[in-house]
Amino acid sequence: MRTSSKLGLAALAVVLVGGAAFLRFVIYPESAALDIAQSSGANPTLPPPNPTLMPTVNIARVARWPAGAMPRAAEGLTVTAFATGLDHPRWPVVLPNGDVLVAESQAPKSGDTSTGVTDWVADKVKGLAGAGGESANRIVLLRDRDNDGVAEERHVFLKGLTSPFGMALVGSDLYVANADALVRVPYTEGQTEITARPEKVVDLPAGINHHWTKNVIASRDGRKLFITVGSNSNVGENGLDIEKGRAAIWEYDIAGKTMREFATGLRNPNGLAFEPVSGALWTAVNERDEIGSDLVPDYITSVKDGAFYGWPWSYWGQHVDERVKPPQPQKVATAIAPDYAVGTHTASLGIAFSMASSLPEAWKSGLFVAQHGSWNRRPKSGYKVIYVPFAEGKPAAAPRDALTGFLNQEEKAQGRPVGLAIDKGGALLVTDDVGNAVWRVSGGTASH
Repeated sequence: MRTSSKLGLAALAVVLVGGAAFLRFVIYPESAALDIAQSSGANPTLPPPNPTLMPTVNIARVARWPAGAMPRAAEGLTVTAFATGLDHPRWPVVLPNGDVLVAESQAPKSGDTSTGVTDWVADKVKGLAGAGGESANRIVLLRDRDNDGVAEERHVFLKGLTSPFGMALVGSDLYVANADALVRVPYTEGQTEITARPEKVVDLPAGINHHWTKNVIASRDGRKLFITVGSNSNVGENGLDIEKGRAAIWEYDIAGKTMREFATGLRNPNGLAFEPVSGALWTAVNERDEIGSDLVPDYITSVKDGAFYGWPWSYWGQHVDERVKPPQPQKVATAIAPDYAVGTHTASLGIAFSMASSLPEAWKSGLFVAQHGSWNRRPKSGYKVIYVPFAEGKPAAAPRDALTGFLNQEEKAQGRPVGLAIDKGGALLVTDDVGNAVWRVSGGTASH
């Protein structure tokens, strides 16, 4: 979840000590009254909004992993380092031959021309959370040549991109979702570098790009692409004119070269995956901030063609957000509730269904969700990978932790999970943009 542009003077104090500037969090009494379990599930508890004069700011400062340290896997699983020493790895894709592509990326230069104290402080907040540096703007290829669960080879596969995130291979075409456009390059199986200049397929909403990450997935028949575009604000506070085409999942017809909005009202959709039983497209969505630690739950949901999910005027169906002006009661009346909540402010990003994995049976019929971690909740939430059991194409039991330990005992972030993928051996890959690593989760005795 991106920190709101309102953070600045409203939530933080800049203290000058000995001529050096230090950022100090101002602590306010607002905190969660519910535990995460109550804000999870098909019918989460939704208390009244609790807006405060100054929003809750509770970011995990960055510590990074000490030498030899790694996350903790749940019982029946083991975690190892697939690759380390990366540059802010965000999103993984596994190619048919087993090679793993990883987008190394950070936010693009903002189209927001404001340079006031608020923006300066917001940049400092991102820095504390491990983001905000120069973007590598490239995709690297990781190859595990001897199938031992460790990538012995690393190649710069494609560079000169613009904050790349999602990728999708269709035939011999590799599509990359940049922050401002969907591009395409030719791909031949086994190659370790692409030197062809990326061809722009279609522009994507850009500009300020408060939510800059764009993901892409190909339909199972390879005829269409689905592309996520997050909102340009928390709840439209910058004006709804700059939200055109945003907070949506778009459908691109490859043969017809046409784009249409597939689903709307999704504040910041990220992960995309097809549920194996029903064939439905699922996504993970970051919901809105600044109305208390107990609102609003992030969620996973099947995505219905033509559906409206409420943003910015309402959340979890037709719960009206009174901050959004002017109100749109007719629009709210059409909003549908998502399928399943995964906790407030967890910043749930990557998703991966486990049915085709080689994991133990207890972990082989559900959805893994990477939770990047909260900034707007006290106590902190997320900072782990969870597993939601499925049955008959739907969530069927409470989430359980699969990979934890991203926060140390001082609640500093050693890592933050982002993207997920099932590798050719059936293990779960987890990109960690603060730990600069890709972790590999397989069956066996937990490593910690």
